[in-house]
Amino acid sequence: MAFKTNKGATAQSDAEVTSRVEALLSQMSLAEKIGQLTQLGVAEFVPGQKPEEVIRRGGAGSVLWLNNTKRFNELQKVAVEESPSKIPLLFALDVIHGYRTVFPVPLAMAASWDPAVTERSQTVAAREARAAGLHWTFAPMLDIARDARWGRIVEGAGEDPYLGAAMAAAQVRGFQGKQLGASDRVVACAKHFAGYGASDGGRDYDPVYLSESQLRNVYFPPFEAAVKAGVGTFMSAYMDLNDVPASGNRWLLRDILRGEWGFQGFVVSDAFAVGNLVMQGHARDGRDAAFRALSAGLDMDMASNTYADHLTGLVEEGSIPTEIIDASVRTILAIKVRMGLFENPYTDEGLLAEVVALPEHRQESRFAAQRSMVLLRNEGHLLPLSKTLKQVAVIGTLADSKTATEGSWMVFGHVPAAVTVLEGIRAKLSNATVEYAPGPEIQRDIASWFDSFGGDPKKEPQTVEDSEAAFQAALVAARRAELVIMVLGEHANMSGEAASRASLDLPGRQEELLKAVVALGKPVVLVLLNGRPLSINWAAQNVPAILEAWEPGTEGGHAVADILFGDAVPGGKLPVAFPRSGSHMPLYYSRNLTHSPEGSPMYNPRYWDGLPTPLYPFGYGLSYTTFSITNLNISAPQVKVGDVLTVTADVTNTGTVAGDEVVQLYIHQRAGSDSRPMRLLKGFERVTLQPGETKTITFQLGPSELGYWSTNVGQWLQDAEAFDLWVGSDSLATLHAEFAVVR
Repeated sequence: MAFKTNKGATAQSDAEVTSRVEALLSQMSLAEKIGQLTQLGVAEFVPGQKPEEVIRRGGAGSVLWLNNTKRFNELQKVAVEESPSKIPLLFALDVIHGYRTVFPVPLAMAASWDPAVTERSQTVAAREARAAGLHWTFAPMLDIARDARWGRIVEGAGEDPYLGAAMAAAQVRGFQGKQLGASDRVVACAKHFAGYGASDGGRDYDPVYLSESQLRNVYFPPFEAAVKAGVGTFMSAYMDLNDVPASGNRWLLRDILRGEWGFQGFVVSDAFAVGNLVMQGHARDGRDAAFRALSAGLDMDMASNTYADHLTGLVEEGSIPTEIIDASVRTILAIKVRMGLFENPYTDEGLLAEVVALPEHRQESRFAAQRSMVLLRNEGHLLPLSKTLKQVAVIGTLADSKTATEGSWMVFGHVPAAVTVLEGIRAKLSNATVEYAPGPEIQRDIASWFDSFGGDPKKEPQTVEDSEAAFQAALVAARRAELVIMVLGEHANMSGEAASRASLDLPGRQEELLKAVVALGKPVVLVLLNGRPLSINWAAQNVPAILEAWEPGTEGGHAVADILFGDAVPGGKLPVAFPRSGSHMPLYYSRNLTHSPEGSPMYNPRYWDGLPTPLYPFGYGLSYTTFSITNLNISAPQVKVGDVLTVTADVTNTGTVAGDEVVQLYIHQRAGSDSRPMRLLKGFERVTLQPGETKTITFQLGPSELGYWSTNVGQWLQDAEAFDLWVGSDSLATLHAEFAVVR
């Protein structure tokens, strides 16, 4: 799909960038250098701020929490015309899944198993954000998450490092383009480095304890993929990693990120994280926090002013050499030079209205939402629905919520403008009666402090009497209908930061209402709007059709209706398993075998009161057509260490409509220096097939796919061992082959 683009900046060689940076550095005072390491929090909702004073004296290198093009230009004018060295500011904001045109949340985008559509989505997000005057986004979030109770699972790609790495690289390419400097792209930020998604109990901010093997084999790969894709910046995580806060963790920031991976950009802390080193018991006071963070390799302090308050004294007393200050400043100046900010520091204040009006942006949002939806159940081929329906009931408080449709992590000041599911269905059934009944409201038990930044208008909790009246009104609407579409799940503030949950059940009275509607004997379709897997055990047994729509974005309502009524065919796959209970977390497919593996005579189900297997496995998703995967072939029964094995399989659309299948390849190493997981995803491809059409899918397995970090050996290695290989449509694939790696 073609886009209207702006002329990019002229590419600069490494030597040219280095020369300009050194010239700037040579004229800067110590105070200005420390200013470049300081990110200033400027929020429009906080009265009495005077950032001009700080910027005028060269006390800030970047500004965040501001979303106002006119104000960007005002502050930039102070920086480039009045500060001592005339260095432009970097304006930054969390543009996670869209600026004005909102795309499906990142977890949903991962469900597309389509890196190309993810890249195009972030290209649109970058174009709109840059037109608004932003230069830098705090995205993508690359934390692997295997515990769906953790609220920020919504921001990442789910449980698998291979899929996560593919989505990481795609997002970096989307945000930044082929190189930094294009006038319609922004600098990306790989966050949160590292291990944040493995917090104890799925509780946000809690400590993380991961072995080096887990970090290198599971949690690092998406971050390393971002480095290889050229990501400009990294963000350190909040939490303790093995008892060392990530924002003061030299092993992470210097040894791994810069030493092993050769990262050349700069590292910013998460909000207030440098100052928080004191609260975490790592630093004695602010002075010690500044020393520990900078020494560990953290270049820019986000909003805590700890660097601004203490680095001068640390340099003057000789605790921090000026060479360390200079090294961090160089990385920040290099980004500004590559972005062309010295030549073009200002933003055309009329450009945003022109860019967001491009119809192809909304078209891309609708297409991405269609691609991300996962059909979980379709008994009796209830879906797709007929457009000849005359009386439909749409039930659920989320069905007409713009914020629930667009999802969590909107930019500051965003006014929700989504097409809701109700609106999408009504547009699709223009000649039918579509009756809406919200049913009882749902709310968090404990409010989020993020609620004060926007979202749906705050309401008092519904009274018991009003809840019951809404419940009964929904049943009345359902009785009048030929078919009922239930839209259930979570509000946007129920996932994201500070939104971890103890339970994964449907909140409120939603399941109670679902049971009552199903008991009426009408055909029922369940549409889920949510930012994490939910435990929907009863629905999975009793509701004939279930569509996982996630939080689908601006065009989400249209996309849901497109899927429900057959104008698009679902082809998404789960990027994370759906558990039977939140107490089963963490639950993931790539577990190690035990001495009593599943299916063995000694096997017990691990829990005596329920199966620990997922309700829906990783990689799962249905279609309106059917597929067969056959003719699995490998290029040789043996391959030498370091060589590449080629794997092929045929996929055929055996149904009557066109559709998409995601062909997935999994491997298992039978023995080796370390125990290896029972299955690992090592290849996937999403393919569109017409009825009766067959395509051959080809995968390559080389050292990067067959090797791993060994705890026993303490390094990366590739064992000469026997392997199993499966190709299929999810992580339970049964089409099998064997091969061996030899010396």
